[in-house]
Amino acid sequence: MSQEYQKTNNTDFSVIGKSAQMIDGTAKVMGTAIYADDIKLPGMLYGKILRSPHAHARIVRIDTSRAMALLGVKAIITGKDTPVKYGILPIGQDETALAVDKVIYVGQEIAAVAAITEEIAEQALDLIDVEYELLPAYLNADAAMAATDIFIHNDRPKNIEKEYHHNFGDIEKGFAQSDLVLEDKFSFPRITHAAMEPHSAVANYDASGKLTVWTSTQTPHYVHRGLAKALQMHPSKVRVIKPFVGGGFGGKSETFSCDVCSSLLSKLTGKPVKITFTREEVFYAHRGRPDQSVHIKLGMRKDGKITSVYVKTIQDGGAFCSYGVVTILYSGALIAALYDIDNIKFDGYRVVTNKPACGPMRGHGTVNVRYSFEVMLDRLAIGLGLDPAEVRLKNMLKPNTRTVNDLRVTSYGYKECVEKATEHSGWAEKRDKLPFGRGIGIGGSHYVSGAANSIVRGRMPHSNVSIKIDIDGGVSVFTGTAEIGQGTETVQAQIVAEELGLPLERIRVIAADSDITPVDLGSYSSRVTFMAGNAALFAARDVKNQLLRHAAEVLGESPEHLICKNERIYVEYDRERSITFREALISALEHSGTVIGKGAYTPPSESQGGRFKGAGVGPGVAYSYSASVADVSVNPETGQVRVNKIWVAHDCGRALNPLAVEGQVEGSVWMGLGQALQEEQIFTPEGLTLNPSLLEYKSPGAIESPDIETIIVESIDPEGPFGAKEAGEGSLAGVIPAIANAVYDAVGVWITSLPITPEKILKELNKQKAEQKKK
Repeated sequence: MSQEYQKTNNTDFSVIGKSAQMIDGTAKVMGTAIYADDIKLPGMLYGKILRSPHAHARIVRIDTSRAMALLGVKAIITGKDTPVKYGILPIGQDETALAVDKVIYVGQEIAAVAAITEEIAEQALDLIDVEYELLPAYLNADAAMAATDIFIHNDRPKNIEKEYHHNFGDIEKGFAQSDLVLEDKFSFPRITHAAMEPHSAVANYDASGKLTVWTSTQTPHYVHRGLAKALQMHPSKVRVIKPFVGGGFGGKSETFSCDVCSSLLSKLTGKPVKITFTREEVFYAHRGRPDQSVHIKLGMRKDGKITSVYVKTIQDGGAFCSYGVVTILYSGALIAALYDIDNIKFDGYRVVTNKPACGPMRGHGTVNVRYSFEVMLDRLAIGLGLDPAEVRLKNMLKPNTRTVNDLRVTSYGYKECVEKATEHSGWAEKRDKLPFGRGIGIGGSHYVSGAANSIVRGRMPHSNVSIKIDIDGGVSVFTGTAEIGQGTETVQAQIVAEELGLPLERIRVIAADSDITPVDLGSYSSRVTFMAGNAALFAARDVKNQLLRHAAEVLGESPEHLICKNERIYVEYDRERSITFREALISALEHSGTVIGKGAYTPPSESQGGRFKGAGVGPGVAYSYSASVADVSVNPETGQVRVNKIWVAHDCGRALNPLAVEGQVEGSVWMGLGQALQEEQIFTPEGLTLNPSLLEYKSPGAIESPDIETIIVESIDPEGPFGAKEAGEGSLAGVIPAIANAVYDAVGVWITSLPITPEKILKELNKQKAEQKKK
């Protein structure tokens, strides 16, 4: 189907642009929503997984005989039963559900047990005997890259997963034209998603040889592919169903051991099997933000124009590839597309270590480099005696342009974001004028509204939606998208309701069941509103055009002169002539039966980037933009930071559901607040996670909540559905440097490592005092 984008200057909407309750909200607040761990099937067994106590070791021997003899144990599997490697990326097929030959991080899966109760399965784990031969463990990127033999993966020399070197323009020429050049090194710990719901899967292998898996996932299609490969089954014999999901944030974007092991145990026993991770196991599954170092050099003219940027970054990606190649490429590619920069050089290294694998986390790949960049931008501005907000305005891109690294920018609302955030926060009256210990800071950010290139390259559409309308008049929307709390089903329902002129309650969404719904790539890279939204719009148009043809016959009018509004079909120039939606539907049913429409979205070829190595990651079909201003108080005696208020202006194209946009932006702010001030995974020298619970892993609670003021900026994207872009990720990365820059404004110290703790602030203040004494 051709992709004809609707004109978006019409603001006479009935459903679009209105704050609507999430269509799945009632089930959640009433407690009737069914999550994976709620599912109970007749005769169901419970699975538990034995995990490695060592970071790197050969498996000499596994003896499961004592465990198998325990009353109530029905099956045990080990690595020999799961030899097929899989992975989310075609170039990263390096995982097995259970370790084969050796373990490569503390917590890696070794064996899985199915028993009649969870307690018996736990007891059986204690009865499995494993003999190990210890190997050198590499627990940080520097140690891993220094290795000369005994690599973590034999096909990864020096434990480097991938490295990329990009050079656009002439950075040395740019630095030579600068009036001030600064460089520094920043460091970031690994952090995790901390979703409320742990990973869970229920598998049922039936007598016909059909496998059905209910799993807590963001990417049902990729889990379907992963299971078919790992189990060596024909895809038609695998069904994946996504129930309600209690948060993902990137952490449920792959095939996990609970999916594969529950499936294999079900096949062996002929019984359904459920495996739900404990919170500690979620930390071992991880896929969060990597430990990362960023060396950045930035040049600026005295008028505030950025001349050149150089970034070298090294990511400790953990034991497997996961999305790692994408993560490192995003770190470099999205230096561009926020500001107009002619000269950019990027050296990026993704390194394998003996820790749980890192992957995508909200703001995937961009957050740590963006923090470094935005802090350095403030330092340059202050060094040149310039206002940091004015410097950002000085370096704006223009809509409908291409960046130096060939990213296509369509709509661009960043200028208005900066202007609105500074206006609402009283920036001009506060900056550099507040009393010592109180400060205000700014940070900018952006993100893709869906990656223009899919994980699995090909010509297939990225999103597909079908619509069915039958005699009852209800509109059923079939979509493969994964609702994980961000409102994707509601947005698609709103789009369909608007296009058909129906109230929202007439729309029913059936989602994420591989036997019933068409393929969608999943909920990642903020792609669903733009991509699945367009597919839903095209499907609704298909249905509408069918109905208009029949309405035209009844009304004696040409279809192009008819419009759908308020459950009626009108002649556009003569509103007295109309029929009801149901009358048009009955006419269509009488002529050709059930009305079925379909829509598909494929990114335009001009959005898909350049031809250099790694160019496939970074291009988006559009980009969101955001500016954050933070007001903080810093106690110079204790170093304690309190965030008083955050203003965030976010360019989401058209806000299809302002309430949902505000919720997503506030969620981004909240996660940014956690990374800025609290969150950090801590490891022992042996590779054991020391804080694998929500008690020890500190993230913000209600008591730390600042006032958040969300300002919606609508740039109206020419290709988004009704002009919409993403709202779920773009605001996060700007919040963190806004806080750091506010800390500087408050007490005059720069913090180059996260989180910003009282100890770090006191250390810098003491250094400052010592230097003053020398003078």
